[in-house]
Amino acid sequence: MTDKAEVASVRALDALYQKTDKVYYELARGCGLSETAYWILYAIEVSGGSATQARIADEFSYSRQTVNSALKALEAKGLVALASAEGDRRAKTVLLTPAGRTFADERIVPAIEAEERAFATLTPDERAEFLRLADAYARAIDHERARLAERGATE
Repeated sequence: MTDKAEVASVRALDALYQKTDKVYYELARGCGLSETAYWILYAIEVSGGSATQARIADEFSYSRQTVNSALKALEAKGLVALASAEGDRRAKTVLLTPAGRTFADERIVPAIEAEERAFATLTPDERAEFLRLADAYARAIDHERARLAERGATE
């Protein structure tokens, strides 16, 4: 890519990603949580109150070890409990404790509602176009990541 406008656009996209990532970093820190712990509680909330460890790891592209470490911290704070998943005792379901429910209602739910309000500032057509373009970019960058991996450039 040698076109300066294209390079500038890619750098602008990088900056936008970093700006958005910082918003979520600040939300997590405002809750007194690591980003991983924040996203675990977020995943549990949007899943109706429980989610498996594997689903959380897959959905957020975290290693199982990263999720496990964050879960231990959340357990130590009394916010989550682990239970064997139905049909597979080796798999663990993560549940909010009563204290975790209170915490989520006070910290996670308002953040989700803020996301919804922010997204609603776009028109329905803008929202659809944004999602379409973001998905197209995510697929394209994942394809490029796979190409790099094939060449051994990301190992």
